[in-house]
Amino acid sequence: MNHHAYFDRGTRSVECTIIGTGGFGRSFLAQGQVVPGLSVRVAVDRDSAIAAESLRSVGVADADIRECNSAEQARQAWEAGAFIAASDYATVAALPVNVVVEATGAPEPGARHARLAIENGCHVAMVSKEVDSVIGPGLAAMARERGLIVSPVDGDQPSLLIGLITWAEVLGLEIIAAGKSSEYDFVYDSAAGTMSVDGRVAEVPEFAGLERLGEGDCAELVARRAAATAMLPQRAVPDLCEMTLVANACAMLPDRPDLHCPIARIDEVATILCETSEGGILSRAGVLDVFHCLRQPGEVSFAGGVFVVVRCLHDETWEMLRGKGHVVSRSGRTAMIYIPRHLLGMEAATTIFEIGLKGVSSGAAQPGHHVDLVAHADRDFAAGSLLEMGGHHHSIEGVSSRMLPGRPLDAQAPAPFYIASNCRLARDVRAGELIRMGDLVLDQDSALLRLREEQDRRLAEQRLSA
Repeated sequence: MNHHAYFDRGTRSVECTIIGTGGFGRSFLAQGQVVPGLSVRVAVDRDSAIAAESLRSVGVADADIRECNSAEQARQAWEAGAFIAASDYATVAALPVNVVVEATGAPEPGARHARLAIENGCHVAMVSKEVDSVIGPGLAAMARERGLIVSPVDGDQPSLLIGLITWAEVLGLEIIAAGKSSEYDFVYDSAAGTMSVDGRVAEVPEFAGLERLGEGDCAELVARRAAATAMLPQRAVPDLCEMTLVANACAMLPDRPDLHCPIARIDEVATILCETSEGGILSRAGVLDVFHCLRQPGEVSFAGGVFVVVRCLHDETWEMLRGKGHVVSRSGRTAMIYIPRHLLGMEAATTIFEIGLKGVSSGAAQPGHHVDLVAHADRDFAAGSLLEMGGHHHSIEGVSSRMLPGRPLDAQAPAPFYIASNCRLARDVRAGELIRMGDLVLDQDSALLRLREEQDRRLAEQRLSA
C-alpha cells in the first residue's frame, strides 16, 4: 500500500489536542512538529506547567506557548496562533480541533474527557486502554450517533494487532492465535544462571536445560519454564487489558480467562500457540494470547510487537517461506506472521489521518461487547479495604485480572477492573474470588460508571430491536 496515496491530504491539516503528556503523549507531541498535515498545538496535563514543559521539550519556543486557565484565554491564544498548555480539558474543549487524543491512562478523567470531546463535536483517539476496556463499545456508539469516531491508536498494540488480524482475514488466512509479546522480555543469561525482566534480575538455577523447545512436549516445557521463573511476574493487567480491546473489536476470545502467557522464543511461538491436536497448548483455534519473549542477552527482541499464528494450507509455499527465514512451526502446519514493534506516539499519525482525512477508525467500525476485563482477588480482603490503583502499570496490589464474556452490570456481575480501582470494599472478599459489583462501595458520580450504565442500556435496546 502506498501511504502517500492512501493518506492524500492535499492542503488539509488535522488539528489535535493531546490530553496527557507522559511517554505516549510526549512522543506524539514530538511527531506533531515534523509530520506534514498534523498540527498539535494544544496540550493538557494535570498542571499547565507540565504541559508547557512538554511542549518546550519537543522544540516549541517558550515565547510561542500560552498557559491558559479559562476558555477565553484559550480562544485568544488559538486565534493568535500560539501553542496552548492547560490543566483542565474543559478550558480548551471548545477550540476548533478535529481529534482529541486521550492519553492520561486514568479511568475517571479519561472517561470525562472522552464524553466532553464527543459532546463538543470532536473525534477521539483513545490511547487510554483503561477507559476503552470498560466503555469502548459505548463511546464508539455515542460518537457514531453524532457522526464522529472513537478509535484505538496506531503505535499501541491493540490497533496494530487489529490491523494485522484484519489483514490476515482479508487474505483468507485461517488465524489459530493472535496476540502480542509482553512489554518486557525474559532475558536468560545461561552463564550466570539468571533471568532479567524489566530491570529485575533473578537467579533461576532450574531454568538450565529449558532454553530451547527442540522436540520436547510443548505443554510440559511451558509449565516447567513457568515454575522455574515463578518468582517473576508472568501476567500483567495491561496485557490482558489490551487483549480485551482486541476481543471487542474482532470478536475473538481468549482460550482461558487469564491467558496462557507462555515463556517462548520467537521461533517457538508457532509451535506452542496452536491446538493440542497439533502439539501445542490451545484447546481451540481462533483465540487471543500473549507470550513472554525468551531470549539471550544481545539477541533480537520482539519489542512488544504483535503476531498472528496461521494455518499452513499449501506445503510448498510455506516450505519456501521457511527457507526465507519465516517462523514456521516444527510440524510445518502453522506459522507466525508478526510486526516486532510498537512506536507509541511516533506512529499515531496514521490513526489521526484515518479519522481526520478518511473518516474511518483504526479499529472496528462498531466494537462489540464480547469481553469484560474483571477484577480477581489474589488474597483475602476485609470490608473497607481500598483497592488503590497505582504504579506504571495501573495495577492494584493483590488483585489480578481475567477476561470474561461481557455482560450488563448488576450486583452479581464481576466488576470491571477499572471500575473496581480506587473503590472500597463493602464486604469481605476471599482469595480466589472474583470481585463483584455488589462488593464495591460505588461512587454514583463516577463518569466511568455512568457511561458504562449508558452502554449497557444502549446494548439492551439494540438487542430488543434486533
